[in-house]
Amino acid sequence: MERPCLFGLTRVGLMPALVLTLGIAGASAQTAPDASKDAKDKPPAAAPAQAQTPAAPATSATPAAPAPATPPAASEAPSATPVPTTPSAPSATQTPAAPSAPAPVQTADPFGEESTLEPKTVVILKGKANWDNAFDSLMDAFKSLTALLDKQGIAPNGNPMIVYTSTDDAGFTFQAQIPVPQEPKNLGKSMSIGKSPDGKALKFVHRGSYDNMDNTYEAITNFLDDKKLEAKDTFIEEYMTDPLKTAEDKLVINVYVPMK
Repeated sequence: MERPCLFGLTRVGLMPALVLTLGIAGASAQTAPDASKDAKDKPPAAAPAQAQTPAAPATSATPAAPAPATPPAASEAPSATPVPTTPSAPSATQTPAAPSAPAPVQTADPFGEESTLEPKTVVILKGKANWDNAFDSLMDAFKSLTALLDKQGIAPNGNPMIVYTSTDDAGFTFQAQIPVPQEPKNLGKSMSIGKSPDGKALKFVHRGSYDNMDNTYEAITNFLDDKKLEAKDTFIEEYMTDPLKTAEDKLVINVYVPMK
């Protein structure tokens, strides 16, 4: 999956300020003696000059007061507390950021791993289906077995399985099996008690919908051909997720291929 990253570029425009300075040395020189001579006659002129002087600081004092008040407070706050806190926070955030654990789990799925199946006591329902309604037929078989166990208050002690006993272009025969701690009574039609397959087998993992099982089985066939291995005519699917409650595209199925 592609994750495009969008980068926004910000342009900062710098506008130069032009300051024009006018020197009035000559005029001030002439004005200075006049002012000294007429110092007594021009007290009102000095008053407006002073009036303008406080007016200017008054105006500048209003905006200047919030300006100094804000920087010292801000400068003291970050220098005292936020400065050490800011670097420590990201370091802590980056440290627990280890969500790379699920990736190895995905790659750790065995494909062709040697396994030994142990026999379990199972309740069995035999059935036959065509490829067009294969998944529905398997789910109906699991529903029938689950209803039987629920009615008698028996909780399964293992994952449900499908054992393919024969296949052809039209369809297949199968056994739906659910491991049980005790034998249920009043078995329905085509039901029986037996043992699950045992012996050495190769383990493969399928993730996704049942419709995509063809791709998994094709990969299994290629694996066996490359290794020049001979398998029995039986395939076993162990449903690691509850097929009756899990979305079909979220299924996790272990496929066991018994070897000759």
